[in-house]
Amino acid sequence: MQRQIGKPRGILRSKLHPGIFDHSRHAPAEDTGFFVEHYWIVSWDLSRHEPYLAETLPHPSVHITIEKERSGLGGVKKGKFSRWLEGKGRVFGIKFRPGGFYPFIKTSVSKLTDRIVPIYSVFGESALQFERNILMTEDKNRLIDLADRFIRSHLPEQDENVDLIHRITNVIMYDRSVTKVDDIADRFDLSKRTLQRLFSLYVGVTPKWVIQRYRLHEAVEQLAENTKVDWASLALDLGYFDQAHFIKDFRNLIGRTPEEYLLGRKM
Repeated sequence: MQRQIGKPRGILRSKLHPGIFDHSRHAPAEDTGFFVEHYWIVSWDLSRHEPYLAETLPHPSVHITIEKERSGLGGVKKGKFSRWLEGKGRVFGIKFRPGGFYPFIKTSVSKLTDRIVPIYSVFGESALQFERNILMTEDKNRLIDLADRFIRSHLPEQDENVDLIHRITNVIMYDRSVTKVDDIADRFDLSKRTLQRLFSLYVGVTPKWVIQRYRLHEAVEQLAENTKVDWASLALDLGYFDQAHFIKDFRNLIGRTPEEYLLGRKM
């Protein structure tokens, strides 16, 4: 049975209707869920529509994506993900928990940052059959079962640092008062150096990067819910000392100023 979970975060200006574009997320089984955050399925049918630019903000996670002639295993992408969708297609994805991919490779996940490698380069020949099975399957329940079985067949020992990083990233994501690495180091009684090394090894990016990205995720959520925004107050709420710094970070990641992005959502 499907274990569908809530709406995705970090999707920019999605204006496509269900039936034309669909993005669903599904919970893994209990044992695979120590390493996997969720499975996701994106499908589209633009046969009678113009190509559409899909844009997504980055998360501190490794992904496996399976799509005809485009499958791969990707580390954390530091910039936003952009892709033109056209025709009809589907992508099946496995999103690992932050830090959850390290036990599969036992080497620094930073080696995968901003890179995509063949799935078999990590999981061997079984990855090729897994990819074929996913591509031939339409039923969502069956897709989730295939993914659980594949991960389970390669399941490493549980690593307590994965759970620690999960707790840290959850605090960063949901507690807007966390704006500096010192905040996390103090809360979890870790030195900044230990925290930096832990994130480099297990996540592939710095804790500062994660804090900045999740604050910008929050900014996008705020802009999605409001038509009038006090920019100075929003910047302050997100931990920026001045509005100009917030606007610069927003534009560097998203490609538009916050005001331009808000106006684009109204159009």
